[in-house]
Amino acid sequence: MILVTGGTGLVGSHLLLQLAESEAKIRAIYRNQKNIDKTKSLFRLYQKEALFNKIEWVEADIIDIPSLEIAFQNIECVYHCAALISYDPKDEDRLRKTNIEGTANIVNFCLAYNIKKLCHVSSIAALGDLKPHEKQITEETEWNPEAPHSDYAISKYGAEMEIWRGQQEGLQVVIVNPGVIFGTGFWGQGSSVFFSAVKKGFPFYTKGSTGYVGVTDVVKIMIALMQSNISGERFSIIAENLTFKEVIYTIAEKLKAKKPKTEAKPWMLAIAWRLDWFVATVFRTKRQLSKYSVNAILSDDIISNDKIKNALNFEFQSIDSVVQEVTDFR
Repeated sequence: MILVTGGTGLVGSHLLLQLAESEAKIRAIYRNQKNIDKTKSLFRLYQKEALFNKIEWVEADIIDIPSLEIAFQNIECVYHCAALISYDPKDEDRLRKTNIEGTANIVNFCLAYNIKKLCHVSSIAALGDLKPHEKQITEETEWNPEAPHSDYAISKYGAEMEIWRGQQEGLQVVIVNPGVIFGTGFWGQGSSVFFSAVKKGFPFYTKGSTGYVGVTDVVKIMIALMQSNISGERFSIIAENLTFKEVIYTIAEKLKAKKPKTEAKPWMLAIAWRLDWFVATVFRTKRQLSKYSVNAILSDDIISNDKIKNALNFEFQSIDSVVQEVTDFR
């Protein structure tokens, strides 16, 4: 039987959709019934609601050990998709507890229950930092602990350290490091905020760039890696490196929305994140823009996907067609 953590999120729900089409027995954990309904809605969106009934749902939390003992009964393979994503500095403790401690729990249970293989969903945020002479980030790029990193990036890097600990203790593991993931369902959540913001007439863009990928490609790669003999490796999962301007313009075209005309200059964003900090501090609201998120949208790092393409002879879906699918199913 296969266990999926984070089965009510974007990656986990699409993973369950693909796994349900196979003969495999599947178990997924959830924290509340409302979240299960989101996954069920995705199956309904693709007219595959009958397959949803193949999933055995168990109420559990990756930071709650007793509940995991129930979830791990009769499990052979694990896809660990559960994680907290936040760039709000106030969430530092939650990020560390969920992403690092939660992953440590999953690794410990995999070892205790002799799990055959574990696939961990990390992030490009956990990849290394370019040195002056380096041109693109690869899986081998060295992490610089002295470089500025968001709490989210640190938590995902720490989670990977737990995965490698598991490998050293005899666990078969693979790690995927996706870029910004676009996919159908979950409108207005996660990376889908790009679409909702553009639809509302988001006025700004930046010339920073990052890696993007469709969720279908992410889960196809995860399944292929789990079914392969590959172990002890991590893979950057990105289809294309694109500027934020290019992505926002593509989304605007598909939504037939107004394209932003104003570039958000670094000095403007420096003022904006400080104002956001002030408002959040005074009114005790959630941060919308942090110093690290500003750094991210101004970064021009190029991320290589050569390793996964060569390992699986994989061809990625273009981001243009991914964006078209998301807008078609919104």
